[in-house]
Amino acid sequence: MRRVWRAVPLLLLAGCGYNRIQQLDEQATGAQGQIEVQLQRRADLIPNLVNTVKGYAQHEEAVFTQVAQARSGVINAVQSHDPEAMANANAQMTSALGRLIAVAEAYPQLKADQQFTRLMDELSGTENRIAVSRGDYNQAAQEYNSYIRQFPQTLTAKATGAKPRKYFDAAPGSREAPTVDFSRPGAPATSTPTPAPAATPTKQP
Repeated sequence: MRRVWRAVPLLLLAGCGYNRIQQLDEQATGAQGQIEVQLQRRADLIPNLVNTVKGYAQHEEAVFTQVAQARSGVINAVQSHDPEAMANANAQMTSALGRLIAVAEAYPQLKADQQFTRLMDELSGTENRIAVSRGDYNQAAQEYNSYIRQFPQTLTAKATGAKPRKYFDAAPGSREAPTVDFSRPGAPATSTPTPAPAATPTKQP
C-alpha cells in the first residue's frame, strides 16, 4: 500500500505535463548549446583577425583594445550560460568588430589581403549561424515558457521549480554603431560611438 501512495504524486505530475515540461526544457537547452558553440567560434576567430589588421594599422590600439574587451565579454557570457548576457555580449562584439572593419576601410591593401578576406568570410558564416541558432532557441524558449504558464502545467512547474527561460535578445542600447571619420587624407580611421536606434526585443525569430 505504501508503494501505491508513493506512485500517486508521480502519476499526478505526469498528468499535469511534467514529462512535456522536461522535453521542452531539454529542447531549449540543446538550442542554447548551438548558440554557445557559434559564439565561441566567433570569439576564436577574433585574435587572427586582429593580428592581420595590426600588420597594416599597428597604431589603432584603442580599437584593438575594444575588440579584446568585447571578445572577453563574449567568452565570459558563454561560460555563464545566460542567454540574455550572451545576447548583450554578442551585440558589443558586433559593435567592436564594426570599428575594426572601419579601420580596414582606410587600408586598401588590407582589404585585399587573402588572410583578411578569408577571416571575414568565416566571421560572416559564423554570424549567419548565430542568427539561425538564435531563432531556433527563441522559438524553443517561447514554446517552453508558454507551456509552463498554462493550467494545470503551471502547478507542475511551481512544484518542480521550472522557471521561465530568458530569450536571446540584446537589451536596447547594448549595441552602438561606429561613426567613421575619413576626412583627412591618409589619416588613420577613427570612430566615435553613436547610439544606434534601439531595436524592439523579439520573442520569436
